[in-house]
Amino acid sequence: MPATIVETNPAPFRRVAIDPVTLDIIENALRNARIEMDATLVRTAMSPGIREQGDAFPLIADHAGRMIVGQFGSFIDGFLRGFDGTLEDGDMIFLSDPYSCEGAISHANDWLVLLPVFKDGRLLAYTAMFGHQSDIGGKVVGSMPINARSIFEEGVRVPPVKIWKKGEYNADLVRLVMHQVRKPDWCQADLNAIVASCRVAARRVIEMAERFGDDVYVSATQELLARNHRAMKALIGQAVAEEPVSFEDFICDDGVGCGPYRIKCTMWREGEKVVLDFAGTDPQSQASINFYLNENMFKMFFGIYMIMVFDPQILFNDGFYDLIEVRIPEGSLLKPRFPAALSGRTHALGRIFDILGGLLGQKTPEFLNAAGFSSSPHLFYSGNDQRPGKGGEWFQLFQIGFGGIPGRPLGDGPDGHSLWPGFTNVPNEFLERYFPMIIERYECEPDSGGAGLHRGGNGIRMTYRFLSAGTISIHDDRWFVPPWGVNGGAPGMRARKILEKPDGTRIIIGNKVEDVAVEADDQLHFITWGGGGWGDPLAREPALVGKEIVQGLVTPAGARAYGVVADADGTVDAAATEALRAELRARRGPTALFDFGPPIDVLRERCLAETGLPAPVQPVWPLLEAAE
Repeated sequence: MPATIVETNPAPFRRVAIDPVTLDIIENALRNARIEMDATLVRTAMSPGIREQGDAFPLIADHAGRMIVGQFGSFIDGFLRGFDGTLEDGDMIFLSDPYSCEGAISHANDWLVLLPVFKDGRLLAYTAMFGHQSDIGGKVVGSMPINARSIFEEGVRVPPVKIWKKGEYNADLVRLVMHQVRKPDWCQADLNAIVASCRVAARRVIEMAERFGDDVYVSATQELLARNHRAMKALIGQAVAEEPVSFEDFICDDGVGCGPYRIKCTMWREGEKVVLDFAGTDPQSQASINFYLNENMFKMFFGIYMIMVFDPQILFNDGFYDLIEVRIPEGSLLKPRFPAALSGRTHALGRIFDILGGLLGQKTPEFLNAAGFSSSPHLFYSGNDQRPGKGGEWFQLFQIGFGGIPGRPLGDGPDGHSLWPGFTNVPNEFLERYFPMIIERYECEPDSGGAGLHRGGNGIRMTYRFLSAGTISIHDDRWFVPPWGVNGGAPGMRARKILEKPDGTRIIIGNKVEDVAVEADDQLHFITWGGGGWGDPLAREPALVGKEIVQGLVTPAGARAYGVVADADGTVDAAATEALRAELRARRGPTALFDFGPPIDVLRERCLAETGLPAPVQPVWPLLEAAE
């Protein structure tokens, strides 16, 4: 049964005309309320992932549950369809089970709080936020087991329950949940911070309604939705053709030896509506790389990409959802069947953005982005602190790494950036203060960005020296299938991870590994991948390449990919550069729209020699075979 909204005031809101000034004030007040949600969160959370990196996502929705400001789009309609209960003034919902909310949160580490905002007996709005918890129990530290075969192995799952009911706090519920996790102090502080953020936004919504009137506030939200609908309708008509276009990309492996996994999407326009069909995507994995893709979330991803590429001044919201139809095959990697494991969904989530770029850019290659840092590589480090004065106390670190953003139509991709624009790096000083480690190096990896007229952003080399024995786990991708270049740009360099022992021995370890033992004075070289290049690298200004040699972004050897001959101090040999560029042009022929690098079978043949790791084997799908 769908949820029942209990309102003591049955009067409907009246739609009234909104002048442009009032609309602008309310729009910016909502933007500021969202920013205040983030500020409240980072000032009161405790885990590094939320407090230092900002791994949390706010939402303010209208009275019907449609997002007005936020990032991932609204999940509220799906929640309301599946919540068999009432929503009343003073209630607040807490949940963490992706299968209970149609994938609005995509793994159980994300804890979500939803607050219905009532005023004078009527439902006025919703505020919500979810954030990644560094640990929720389960079979491994950090609660993201690579080899999990079901979600039951991944930690505590919270169905939609009332953490507050008619103004009464459910302390027993919170006590029960915190009993399942390894860091209850962090988790409870983070949960309280998420609750506080939702309450702050609710107060701001009430203040706006009191200042302008309930009908004016609600009418303003409807106009913001309608304005977005008009803008997106025009953009879809301009950028999406009626003829279908397809694009596919890959997740390198599943961490248990199989890969790559194909994600395919076909796009076309039917009248005013765009259709995005994931037929051809591989079936769900037996491991944890499945991504339960919420259809509204993907609509928002599509809208954000369209807006940021074609008209970044538009405030994106849920107003355009009826213009998009999303088709995802049941039992596929993007719509796995319960109880499929989901904790490693980050790789598929990030790859969605590359696929959107590849789809939308085929009609308008001048707006096409290369493949970039489409993931959030994770490092986990845990054990008992053996430093003097620490008494062997337990520690565990969860950190998100950064990499190279793709080359773009308007310039180079940023070096060492996050997939999510709002994320920040955990300061090295914080890591060294609270965990037994020293950060020996934190720098760009030169030449890792793909060569192009606009260079792909470089990845990061972060070298950790561990001061206590413990275990590490790593979640990363793009070590096997490279990030592609566009419009003549070259692919970026692939990721790699190297464990160096005190005697200098170097061991290449995988990019999805679990419970790797480390000793004091071991070093981990955590190297992320670069973004693909955009445009003909032989058209890049030689003096700029020489400058980047001085800056450590490109090496003299790497400069030859741009046809530039230069020495270590950045001095360019103009005659030699002209001759090399002429030779390279004659050898390569015309530039291609996409440069994916070698085909999969060639990557398999070269894998061990090029990466030091065995090639993943072609996946098989017993569930699919059994169903047939």
